Amino acid sequence: MTKVIGALFMIMLMTACGSPIEENMSREIQAFSAVNQDGKTVELREDLEGEYWIADFIFTNCETVCPPMTGNMARLQQLLKEEKIDIPLRSISVDPEHDSPAKLKEFANPYNPDYTQWSFLTGYTFEEVKELSIKSFQSPLKRLEDTDQFAHGTSFFLVTPEGEVVKRYSGTKAGEMKKIVNDVIRLTK
Repeated sequence: MTKVIGALFMIMLMTACGSPIEENMSREIQAFSAVNQDGKTVELREDLEGEYWIADFIFTNCETVCPPMTGNMARLQQLLKEEKIDIPLRSISVDPEHDSPAKLKEFANPYNPDYTQWSFLTGYTFEEVKELSIKSFQSPLKRLEDTDQFAHGTSFFLVTPEGEVVKRYSGTKAGEMKKIVNDVIRLTK
């Protein structure tokens, strides 16, 4: 009887040891209201509750990292479609004063996004998105002086159905997109 109890304890311990992926973060997403590229109001946490999703931070007049990051998000969307995985993708503008829904759509269209899966968000203040970026994603955000540019993180973030950011990936490296897909497969299949 002692061996059976010991074996059951080991099985329980092994299954409770954690996630099937290697996590490198643990942050809860705060409530956040935004408007997507079509002008529809979305609640970042509430609307995505119960789903895995990926987020990044961009702005449309970015002169450096945002175009390659958006290209990588487009790659990610294609890889997910090839695997028949439909998880939401959210690109959050760090320049809500400039990035209207129409401006976001104009920026996004060359990347051929499937807007039923991938949304571009605005409609809040800079201070609100700065707080979201820092507190929920541990990603610095700063308006650069004497310019229309912003210093922001270049990561893609995996968020759980419970609203917890559990992993960050490089958003500037195309090879990371396959890692994201592999992690999502491990988590959802």
